[in-house]
Amino acid sequence: MPWTAPQIIRTRTTDAEGQLNDPSDLAERELLDGWLRWHRETLLIKCAGLTGDELARTTASPSPLSLLSLVRHLAEIERWWFCRRFASQPLGEVFTGPDDGDEGIEGAEAAHAERDYTRYLSEVRSAEAAVAGHSLDETTFKSGAGRPVSLRWVYLAMIQEYARHNGHADLLRERTDGATGDYPGGR
Repeated sequence: MPWTAPQIIRTRTTDAEGQLNDPSDLAERELLDGWLRWHRETLLIKCAGLTGDELARTTASPSPLSLLSLVRHLAEIERWWFCRRFASQPLGEVFTGPDDGDEGIEGAEAAHAERDYTRYLSEVRSAEAAVAGHSLDETTFKSGAGRPVSLRWVYLAMIQEYARHNGHADLLRERTDGATGDYPGGR
């Protein structure tokens, strides 16, 4: 039986009594963590229930984009911003050669879907570990303009990166099997 991407249940932010938090009650870090987690989960929800062949299928020719290539790309971006840039970890790219500009888009193969999906999850965990305990105001590198960039800025850049690519994922999923909405099947 071929590997299939697992179903995802959205994480909910709750208080000590298990009640859902009102987003207006959350501190800034919790809010940024929550939005980034929501976007990460959205990507996985768009992949849920699909086989490796379906995940690797390109559906908007001539673009090489597929759901699997988005998973690979976002694994690269997680590593780039959180581990390589913010935490200054001396790491290479996740899936490709040294700084070839591909950022994981090329090379998405059905036969490696489970490996690539698992690697994405690992990169998310590494990214979370890289920023744990750091202040949103902390800076560790400079932008192309030579100005320091804060961890807050990195969170916002990641949220916009996911928002853009989750729009692509919506279209790719719909073209793959017709599923729309937050969950496969349109729920």
